[in-house]
Amino acid sequence: MFVSSLVYVLIIKFVNPPITITQITNAFGLGLNRDYVSWEDMSYNIKLAAIASEDQAFTDHSGFDWDAMEKSMHPKKKNKKSKIPFGGGASTITQQTAKNVFLWQGGGYDKYLRKIPEFYFTFLIEKIWGKQRILEVYLNVIETGPGCFGVEAAAQHYFHKSAKKLSRAEAAMIVAGFPNPKKFTANPMTSRVSWRYPQILREMNNIETDEDISALLKNK
Repeated sequence: MFVSSLVYVLIIKFVNPPITITQITNAFGLGLNRDYVSWEDMSYNIKLAAIASEDQAFTDHSGFDWDAMEKSMHPKKKNKKSKIPFGGGASTITQQTAKNVFLWQGGGYDKYLRKIPEFYFTFLIEKIWGKQRILEVYLNVIETGPGCFGVEAAAQHYFHKSAKKLSRAEAAMIVAGFPNPKKFTANPMTSRVSWRYPQILREMNNIETDEDISALLKNK
């Protein structure tokens, strides 16, 4: 199992995942709308929006954001008006990619059962793929709408354009729905997306001057 998993990780460094467990489970109900695209065919805006919303420490950590994990173990009390904090939760983009490509979704006991292989695959793809490939695969396989997977499918579904031509606002709208893309949609725009995407836009402005993030996103 170790050898086969290592070989598969090596293959996916160069070849897009043929199918994921989440895509299979969705295909029977909502259908499967996906279209993998290369790094060059994704707009700068969608890459920046994903980092701004999901994992602002993406270029700094080695797959695990230990500080965020510690904070998630001791959450502060929030009032009724408080919103979700910026930069995602304890789960990094690398961890989400490992889960989306190699494992399964789900909460409850399944979530804890998944953690050990998730840590294993997170460690492997950080060492073997590198940040650019991780973000590229993440944006290709993540669920982005009812039956939609990847930012190209979302761009076509919501805005009738390619992911390469997404504006900053459109990119932020797509990413705003990531927590529950079946429920939170960019078109028609749900209330969750309407209040979240302007916040993501502000965070995009705040982080794009970071040297490491800038270097990653400008890399061809």
